[in-house]
Amino acid sequence: MKKEHFSLWPRLVFFLSLAILGSLSPAHSQQPAALVIEGGTLIDGNGGTPVRDAVVVIEGNKITSVSRKGQTTYPANAVIIRADGKFVLPGLFDSQNSYSWYFGEAMLNHGVTSTIDVGTTGETAVPYREAVFHGKTRGPRAFTGVSRLSANPNALVDTGLENPLTHTRVPKSAEETRQLVKAWIAAGADYILTYDGALPMDYYQAAFDEANKAGKPVFTRAYGPVLFPKDAALLGAANLPHSAGIGIAVTKDPSKFKQGRDDRNELDRYAEMDDQKARDLIQVLVAHHVALVPTFMINYPGYPKDWGQFTSEARAFFTNPDLLAYYPANAMQSALQSYVRVDQGELRERRVKGYQNAMRFHKMFVEAGGHLVVSGNTNDSWVPGVDLHQEMQIMVEAGLTPMQIIVGATKYPAEMLRKQNLLGTVEAGKLADVIIVNADPLQDIKNLDKINTVIQDGKIVELGYHPNYSSPFANVAAGTVSVEGLPWAVDMKKATAGAEGGPQRAAANGPMPDPVNSPQPAIETLNPIIVTQGDSAMVTLTGFNFVRKSAVYFKGKPVPFRAVSATEIQVMLDPDALREAGRFDLVVKNPDPLEPFYVRSMWGNGTSNVAHLIVNYKY
Repeated sequence: MKKEHFSLWPRLVFFLSLAILGSLSPAHSQQPAALVIEGGTLIDGNGGTPVRDAVVVIEGNKITSVSRKGQTTYPANAVIIRADGKFVLPGLFDSQNSYSWYFGEAMLNHGVTSTIDVGTTGETAVPYREAVFHGKTRGPRAFTGVSRLSANPNALVDTGLENPLTHTRVPKSAEETRQLVKAWIAAGADYILTYDGALPMDYYQAAFDEANKAGKPVFTRAYGPVLFPKDAALLGAANLPHSAGIGIAVTKDPSKFKQGRDDRNELDRYAEMDDQKARDLIQVLVAHHVALVPTFMINYPGYPKDWGQFTSEARAFFTNPDLLAYYPANAMQSALQSYVRVDQGELRERRVKGYQNAMRFHKMFVEAGGHLVVSGNTNDSWVPGVDLHQEMQIMVEAGLTPMQIIVGATKYPAEMLRKQNLLGTVEAGKLADVIIVNADPLQDIKNLDKINTVIQDGKIVELGYHPNYSSPFANVAAGTVSVEGLPWAVDMKKATAGAEGGPQRAAANGPMPDPVNSPQPAIETLNPIIVTQGDSAMVTLTGFNFVRKSAVYFKGKPVPFRAVSATEIQVMLDPDALREAGRFDLVVKNPDPLEPFYVRSMWGNGTSNVAHLIVNYKY
């Protein structure tokens, strides 16, 4: 990103600040009567002895008391939930996912009340989180890093026009790294994400420095070849997503293997694990309080002993017609295909030892006092909700106890987020995210998926699937950007710069061009990217080939604008145009006839690439 692109940031911060989280609590206009969960066995998330005949009192969105039958009085008009013979636990976290809106109901149905997004949804991340927190859309609490630092040029096409909230950024200096982290924190990021270990070390130091100043944790994929797990620990990383980089750090001869991020399959490295290296690394990780999120499901598909059962469960998930009414067919096919893309033959035989050692390493880590956090790395390649419970079964295979797994799905994620004062356990003063299951998960971790009741933010969740389920912001993992087609715009500008009918060159303060034949218009930036529902707003589009007879369309309808120059248009949106919250299209259209050069060169049809304006709810 060029330095001048940050000049847009002060205005962007102003609009984003309207959406930043003031509290983790959804603000509903009408709170329900108090809830009392009576008679179940409480497994509170702290890892201690379960409490029989427990009573949990919820008023508003908070747990106000936790006791036993006969030890407390109930609020007047409380709704009593009889939980005798059942088990009461904190709501579950899916602690590493690339969240898409259509995961919401599935996750709630499987007891997931909070998610930690590492795929990031860019510009829509905070508005979506706010919509959930304020009860505007149903889904788990969606914690976000907004964007992430990457050294991988394949993570995105970096044109230099992307705004600071684009879902992945490749910084060019330590100072730019620092400015990006500041931008994400100002936008409301819950944590900072690094996507690999290949940036210069001073970039990571700058990122950690800014995160520490703001009290934000850093989640670090320490794959190398610069940043490895020990380095991440010494910098103060809160966790290692995917247990990233551990395979190369504990293998006997690292020079035999690629040092850096590859296909995430580290089984060949684990197959040659040096136990002393493993113990030394574990000592460092535990001493520096680095949690591990191993995501066995995605790292080692096909190796868990119950993989055949997992495949059947995935197929069964996609049989509900109400779910299929909105769940994208391509995402369903991708998820099902993941269960059959597994190693075979000699490759599998070689890697079985690596799988066993990977399991053994993580068991050693837990025995040494390390915090193992549960996540199936939910994304379009897996089944939301289902994969989390399958990951728990793999952890049993690794030798963890059900209680260790429960703590790793409740308390440890909240601590990792630094939200332990609000979530993660069933205790007085915490937000009321609670689940009730029909059978004892301490006897069999599969029982944790026998969901009876889900309470989120003090309200009983209506379970099941609804064919009209949707999201106002249409957030899909890392697929949302404020201006689409930026590589096309850059390429067209270069290709047509010296051609007849090429980009209009009117001075910024000169008159708008008025050619007989229209050039193909293109949008390069949109500012601000977020406005507020029901307000008036002026939105500036920059680009090229804007002409006197251009028209601007918002949500498919023409809207008034002021033509500043061939490269800038100021769009005027009144409260009626912004009456709905959501993510809406803005395009520029030039009139016929189109300049033949553009038609011959197949650069377009007179309609620009699409910009997306986010209209946030007015809270």
